[in-house]
Amino acid sequence: MQYLSTLSNGFRELLSDGRGGILVAVAAGWFLSMGARMIYPVLLPHIRSAYGLDLTTAGLLLTVLFLLYGLGQLPGGMLADRFGERLILTLSTLVSAATLALVVTASSTPVLFLATALFGFGLALYAVARYTLLASIYPDQIGAANGVASAAADAGQSLLPPLGGLIAAVVAWQFGLAFAIPLFLCIAIAIWLMVPPRSSAETSSSGSLSKKDIQILSGELRTKAVVRGTVALLLGVCLWQAFTGFYPTYLIEIKGFSETLAGTLFGIFFLLGVLVQPLSGGAYDRFGIQKTLAVIMLLAAVGLALLPFVDHVAPLVVITIFCSSLLGFATVSQSYLISSLSDTAQGTGFGLLRTISFTVGSASPVVFGAIADRGYFDQGFMLLAVFAVTIALIAQLVPEQ
Repeated sequence: MQYLSTLSNGFRELLSDGRGGILVAVAAGWFLSMGARMIYPVLLPHIRSAYGLDLTTAGLLLTVLFLLYGLGQLPGGMLADRFGERLILTLSTLVSAATLALVVTASSTPVLFLATALFGFGLALYAVARYTLLASIYPDQIGAANGVASAAADAGQSLLPPLGGLIAAVVAWQFGLAFAIPLFLCIAIAIWLMVPPRSSAETSSSGSLSKKDIQILSGELRTKAVVRGTVALLLGVCLWQAFTGFYPTYLIEIKGFSETLAGTLFGIFFLLGVLVQPLSGGAYDRFGIQKTLAVIMLLAAVGLALLPFVDHVAPLVVITIFCSSLLGFATVSQSYLISSLSDTAQGTGFGLLRTISFTVGSASPVVFGAIADRGYFDQGFMLLAVFAVTIALIAQLVPEQ
């Protein structure tokens, strides 16, 4: 009861001093951005059929999406430093709406890949700006605030992919993505109205890094905390993108489940993130990165290792619950990294670290797809379990703050 009371008081604190509207608007945008991105894996069988793609090429499509999402992190951070979060968050939602329209009207495979790349880049602009905004508004509750925003993202990823899959099955796959376009436009308006202008511009009023700033940034990026924390984040991104990219396809093609059932299990995975994210953020604030990240990854390793040996729905639900602990790794590792950077280097530095992590990590879907194409789908998930254990061990080398 005392723990629940503490959580309740912490949540009320997040909404205090007029900050509630900002948190809700930012979380809503993250809900839609991440939810729309994760519709792709659910629609992958439809897209493969429409464009004649094998698993390797389908994995490459996901890699393109994640690669541009990674490459856009640094520009997003720099633009947030220069112009403030309100403008960049609004721009991200507008770009996402426009590029998603290109995706659903793509007339050929090359156009589909190009539109997907642009969509990934548009989503990337949102990521760093929302982190730096929350860091400036909640300097003493960054873990909890990021946990709430991340929980909103997981709610989007639990609700929108099954909805997109249902719409695709009933109407056409294009409508499974297109329904998000007007929602992006509505979110853009809400963010513009609720978020104060130039929230982070005070920390970089010139809009560019001075020589001294570059020296500070360079020094901070070489610290033991940042280097080891980034390694943990990078491996976690590899694991997360490979798993989420192919879990629905695996359930359909290997386990023999219907698209609706596969989409439902995928939705359950992200739905659990609504609990996992705030709990992970709160655990990080209280216990630090080492213990929290170890528990997260070891639970996921159990689920991933058992996945190939289970074929029935009920035990797969249990395995999905274990795997859902993965959803807490980003809240923990990214909260740690952004807290390790000074205000001067926060936007650009954190953007650079996310760019490195998501760019390198974007290779995992195409590699995983190639493994699956060669008949080693099961072994691929066991390899991911090894990744999870490795991250748990690396977490013990990350210095506590």
